Amino acid sequence: MDWSTLFQSRDLLLTGMWVTVRITVVAILCGLAWGTVLAVLSIVRNRPLNLFAHGYVSLFRSIPLVMLLLWFFLIVPQFLKALFDLPPTVDIRLVSAMVAYSLLEAAFFCEIMRAGMLSLPKGQPAAAYALGMTPLQCLRYVVVPQAFAAMLPIVLTQCIVIFQDTSLVYVIALGDFFSRAESIGARDGTIIPMLLFAGAVYWAICSALSAVVRWVRPRRF
Repeated sequence: MDWSTLFQSRDLLLTGMWVTVRITVVAILCGLAWGTVLAVLSIVRNRPLNLFAHGYVSLFRSIPLVMLLLWFFLIVPQFLKALFDLPPTVDIRLVSAMVAYSLLEAAFFCEIMRAGMLSLPKGQPAAAYALGMTPLQCLRYVVVPQAFAAMLPIVLTQCIVIFQDTSLVYVIALGDFFSRAESIGARDGTIIPMLLFAGAVYWAICSALSAVVRWVRPRRF
């Protein structure tokens, strides 16, 4: 490893890591929000809403992430520009990746939250209704908070998976951390050391996040 070359390329690597972090954070926030809504739709006593939620989860969990990224990049860029009123300076690749990851992760978060909601004792919603809460208030103040607390370790584990999966954006030529590291290695003829360096960075970050999961788990169970 030529550390001087690595130091000179630090700005490229930091820019790539910023892209990775942005995709990860947006996918977690949007995916968790939409996934929670889907989880609620999957357990309510409404057949059409149940079918929609289950169909959505089945569809997105069966599509490979690489294919989803290519679809959003090749098929719907103009739709995304019109929908979000994006200026021409916005990198549509980044927006496409954020939307693709958010929609995909919503399917996984839906199953996680649904399992948490179904694991709650049936007496808790009954007690909420006895106190005069509406079904929406019961979900907001009783069911969803407890389900999230119960499934927090699994949610955090899924966040680690999202961070790792962001490296697949290379298929749409988006300069994330992994892509920048690979391009620097190809440019300087140090492809193997740079890939090892990138792997070490991913390992360090994921190990730190895994330590957080291990710290949270005994406090929840």
